[in-house]
Amino acid sequence: MNETISKTEVFKVEIDYIKNERYKENIKTLVNILPDYFFEVPASSTGKYHPSFALGQGGLVRHTKVAVRIAKELFNDESVSGAYTNNEKDLMMMALIMHDGLKSGLKKSQYTNFDHPILVSNYIKENKDKLTLKENEIIFLCSVIESHMGPWNTNSYSNVVLPKPESRFQRFVHMCDYLASRKFLDVKFDKDNNIID
Repeated sequence: MNETISKTEVFKVEIDYIKNERYKENIKTLVNILPDYFFEVPASSTGKYHPSFALGQGGLVRHTKVAVRIAKELFNDESVSGAYTNNEKDLMMMALIMHDGLKSGLKKSQYTNFDHPILVSNYIKENKDKLTLKENEIIFLCSVIESHMGPWNTNSYSNVVLPKPESRFQRFVHMCDYLASRKFLDVKFDKDNNIID
């Protein structure tokens, strides 16, 4: 990771989408405790499951930014955003920033850790003393992260069974992640990995 840019600076645009100031401070804390590798690795260790912009150096950051941007665009549509409170929208955007935060494990492994949604959820719970989130906010955040893989909740290399999305919040977070991983997408980025409008 480029040492001149802080971890939170990488996600400055996405953090600024969040309206609740307390949530903003909490997502900064969470982003700062993500492992350094998160800011360097591709979104897919094999290259099979993500579009070209999500591959190579920094691909996981770009995938994450696209998932958050999809949420923001959907929230700009009153027919979608009217179903959620401002805090629910903010918490779902926080979840999307964090959802793949430990994709290669607590310590970087060569391949994606299938149970990464559970790892991220546990990581947030283990670090809750650093946060000002209420218990119900942590439960909300963790539940939408744990289920973000949607129907891909089992793996032949793991005996972990991930929860499937059931609530409308879990389904929304899964949908944004799913859409961000579609190969037909061709999102353009500037040199700082910010989406070009």
